[in-house]
Amino acid sequence: METLNTPPASPAADRVHIVCAEPSIANHFLAELRDVDVQRDSLRFRRNLQRLGEIIAYRISSQLSYTDKEVQTPLAKAISKQLRDFPVLATVLRAGLPFHQGFLNYFDQSPSAFAAAYRIEGTAQVRVQVDYLSAPNLDERVLILVDPMLASGKSLVQTYRAMLRFGQPRQVHIAAVIASPEGVEYVTREIPEATLWVAAVDDHLNEHAYIVPGLGDAGDLSYGSKL
Repeated sequence: METLNTPPASPAADRVHIVCAEPSIANHFLAELRDVDVQRDSLRFRRNLQRLGEIIAYRISSQLSYTDKEVQTPLAKAISKQLRDFPVLATVLRAGLPFHQGFLNYFDQSPSAFAAAYRIEGTAQVRVQVDYLSAPNLDERVLILVDPMLASGKSLVQTYRAMLRFGQPRQVHIAAVIASPEGVEYVTREIPEATLWVAAVDDHLNEHAYIVPGLGDAGDLSYGSKL
């Protein structure tokens, strides 16, 4: 019979995890993402987003629930831990696609959800429009919402709230490559049930609500500039 092993809930103080706070290969991938010379290679840029997605996916996996399951090897039976269920992976188009693929490389049986969200330029306040949304049933599922840049946090919060029409997840994780302090504060305040995972938290947002030093426009660097 399978036995369920569920990790204890993380305390509020553990809701923000900064992956590159300690030296690891993740720091190297992040440095390449920022480097204007390396950025000229869009294939490498997308691959580094994938790699960081894989690393953060591995880190999040320690917070998920597992079952002890008996597995038959060629020589004997072994007890192995397997995921209770695969999380739903959600991303904001288009910059989130390579980062999302990194998560999908590890959570390879996960269903996916997608949202099209964009800033409305030329307004005094940062406004976000969500035009497209597709998701499976989220009731009692683990939801991982990924977007490489957590700037003001408004697009992530608005996307998450829109996705709740598909059900109430039992556990929520939000993942980003680079965040601003303002974005971290906003997301943790507006989505208190979520655990936040970021590679790095940068200095500040500038007057155009872009992260400084950041890395530029992740969508343009991945797929080419837009009109």
